[in-house]
Amino acid sequence: MIRNPRRRNEPLDHAELARLLPAPADPRLAADRRRLLEEHLMNEIHRSHPTPTPTPAPAPAPARRPLRRAALIAAPVAAAAALAVVVSLGVSPDTATVAAPRLVKAPVVQIEEGSAVKVTSTVRELAAAATANTTPRPGPGQYIYIKSRVSFMASSFNGDTGESATWVQPLHDREVWRSPDGTKGWLDEPGYQAKGGIALGSGDPLKQLTYTWLAAQPADPDALLKFAYSTAGGTRDRDQQAFNEIGSIIREQLVPSGLAGALYEAAGKIPGVVVVEHAQDASDRDGIALARLDPQTGERSEWIFDRESHQYLGSRGVQIREVNGVKPGTVVERTAIVTRAVVDANKQHPGAGRAKA
Repeated sequence: MIRNPRRRNEPLDHAELARLLPAPADPRLAADRRRLLEEHLMNEIHRSHPTPTPTPAPAPAPARRPLRRAALIAAPVAAAAALAVVVSLGVSPDTATVAAPRLVKAPVVQIEEGSAVKVTSTVRELAAAATANTTPRPGPGQYIYIKSRVSFMASSFNGDTGESATWVQPLHDREVWRSPDGTKGWLDEPGYQAKGGIALGSGDPLKQLTYTWLAAQPADPDALLKFAYSTAGGTRDRDQQAFNEIGSIIREQLVPSGLAGALYEAAGKIPGVVVVEHAQDASDRDGIALARLDPQTGERSEWIFDRESHQYLGSRGVQIREVNGVKPGTVVERTAIVTRAVVDANKQHPGAGRAKA
């Protein structure tokens, strides 16, 4: 836990919070996880009261204010989403909050070398299977439903001892409903969001993460690859950003069959992509993975596919070289798709009657 010396003009309760709250997480966020975090924070802003409470003048012996609890936000989709950040949310009598989730030590696996030689043949098989697969098409008023099992990372650093540790969320369920145009939806992630879930879709959604945009795209790997690179920016590795962009599209969305195949072919053209013969998703299903090592973070992002059917199973992030105290072999992210379906209403489960709004 990081402890900073209290400045002379800093209120007493800030110093107390610095000692009581969990340490901030590692700021590395894949694009999909960052987007989910931003979306959640915007929802929290909209849910809060617009009238601020005046701050009382400091007293010689102030009463202890209510402590802020930490809510750990992650994406799959993922960040998604990948992908974890600790955010302090104020506690008030009329605001729903979530207690800081229990964290567990991150699992460690033996690192398997990836093969660039098998990329072309593997991508060809994945694309053929995706194209042959028939996916449902959501109609007007319907929603895309994705249920997954997820776990993301939160690193901690002790400023007193200089020791660091890598923690992850325990595996837990995550359910997402999204309208095809992405303007409406719901997220239910018990223990990580307010009870019952939170609304999604406020504001203008990123077009590439909506079914409507995907369904309008030609199944052209070169055009899709060009688009993926157009989203890259900043100082991060452009090849990795393009790979992450495609990953964010396929992770928590219903991708039309032909387009899914073209996305895999586009990913196969990115320099540095390899095939990992054995990778396990969050449900411990062993599959084959398309993967790429981020040269800056030392993390290898893996998209895992069933070895026989070649259908997408989930994702995994494995630390390949030590960066910021995260040891090689540490599994910093795991996801597994449980269900993909089209339902007739927001918050409705597959096979159930129409849900209440």
